[in-house]
Amino acid sequence: MLEAENLVRAYGRGADRVEALRGVSLRIGRGESVAVVGRSGSGKSTLMHLLALLDAPTSGTVAVEGRPAASLSAREVDRVRNTAFGFVFQQFFLTPHQSVLENVVLPLTIAGVRRAERRRRGLEVLERLELAGKAASRATDLSGGQKQRVAIARALVNDPLVVFADEPTGNLDSATGAVVEDTLLGLQRERGITLVVVTHDDALAARCDRRVHLRDGLVAGPPARVPLLAADVLPRGDVHPAGAVR
Repeated sequence: MLEAENLVRAYGRGADRVEALRGVSLRIGRGESVAVVGRSGSGKSTLMHLLALLDAPTSGTVAVEGRPAASLSAREVDRVRNTAFGFVFQQFFLTPHQSVLENVVLPLTIAGVRRAERRRRGLEVLERLELAGKAASRATDLSGGQKQRVAIARALVNDPLVVFADEPTGNLDSATGAVVEDTLLGLQRERGITLVVVTHDDALAARCDRRVHLRDGLVAGPPARVPLLAADVLPRGDVHPAGAVR
């Protein structure tokens, strides 16, 4: 599903140059849950941003379904991010003056989906996450755990192939964090979603299929290799392995 080869991400120039990543290579298979772990400053979030096509590497390559991201146009990258990827962040990034439902359907609004269809799909995913009763509430009226579940609903509303979660339990107490863990991993197993989670939470990392441990911008120890199977193609065709974005 995702492949990184010799990723380097540097900031600054000359004496001020800092390399957040110094040559990271890994593969993440379809339906796999991977926890990216390591100390603060080890490059975890930088790696997630590169895999999610939110940033570009200084050198090295990222490929989605075998197609190098560098070969995609800006419009194609936007389309992959909006239709094949879902994002969950520690800060929630909910719009406070909008309703829960409006926050959830934002990716569909950007994609130009009709209002009735947006509402149907938004209510469906809120029902799945036991938040249908909060659809008309404003984000400011929710608890931290409810806000994170709304963020998860927003990540799932476009039926993504990959969900990227950056410290999804970081702002939550242990009990609420456990609920969020159950939600993410339960949906990953149920729907076959590929889950990439950056976390300091050992309990969450232990429940994932695999850990990738970063230290000083490098993978600590040999990364597990997951073969990409011939059958691993996008079922809905967002990115075709032959190179066409549909």
